[in-house]
Amino acid sequence: MRDELTMLKNIGPKSAVRLREAGIESREQIADLGAVAVYRRLRQRYPASLTMLWALQGALLDLPYDQIPPEIKAALLDELARLER
Repeated sequence: MRDELTMLKNIGPKSAVRLREAGIESREQIADLGAVAVYRRLRQRYPASLTMLWALQGALLDLPYDQIPPEIKAALLDELARLER
C-alpha cells in the first residue's frame, strides 16, 4: 500500500519508515522544514549519504534524485555547511 510519502518521487518504503520515525509524515512537512533540515534529522538517527539529500529535494521538485541540477546541489551543500559550522 502506498501512502503520501511513498507517492513522492525518490521515496521508497524504507525511506518512508525512516522519515516517519524522524517525525516527518508528509510532503508538506518536508517543504516546510526544507530538504537540508530533514536530511540532518535523518542523519541523527541513521547513516545517510548525500543521495538522500538529493532524493528529498527531488521529492519536492518531482525530479529523480540523479537529475537535480548542479546549481541546486551546490546551494544545498552550502546550506548544509552553514548549519553544521
